Amino acid sequence: MIKIMFVCHGNICRSPMAEFVLKKLVQDAGIQDHFQIASSATSREEIWNGKGNPVYPPAKEELKRHGISCDGKRAVQLRSSDYDYYDYFIGMDQANIRDMHRILSPDKEGKIYKLLTFTESDKDVTDPWYSGDFHAAYSDIEKGCRALLIYLTEKEIEPYND
Repeated sequence: MIKIMFVCHGNICRSPMAEFVLKKLVQDAGIQDHFQIASSATSREEIWNGKGNPVYPPAKEELKRHGISCDGKRAVQLRSSDYDYYDYFIGMDQANIRDMHRILSPDKEGKIYKLLTFTESDKDVTDPWYSGDFHAAYSDIEKGCRALLIYLTEKEIEPYND
């Protein structure tokens, strides 16, 4: 089982979009039994009295346009104890990477990545919270998730199929 935690600042836009995009990709490929996929926030800004806010409506609508549901998802915060459970922590931008290193320190097993590095780019995923461009964010996320899935399939799944 490959355990992946997508991470962004508030866990209401980019990281839940990535969570549900990758869930759909692995389901479409028929390999969902190989994965556990979740998402979380580096901050508590979207969590009130222990209850996280739902996915931001424009992000939810962008997913829906692509036939993807994120119903029931609420923001949760990344915890240092997550490090031992998950295999990959995938941030959306350089600030997320910095905050993940702070929360999960030390990254002794090299589990922290930025999503678009799997596309051989150092670019950050467009932040729709500031740009308002949820389509551009979705495009970056889908591209990153497809590249991540190729990477994981070759590195983690194919050796078990031999």
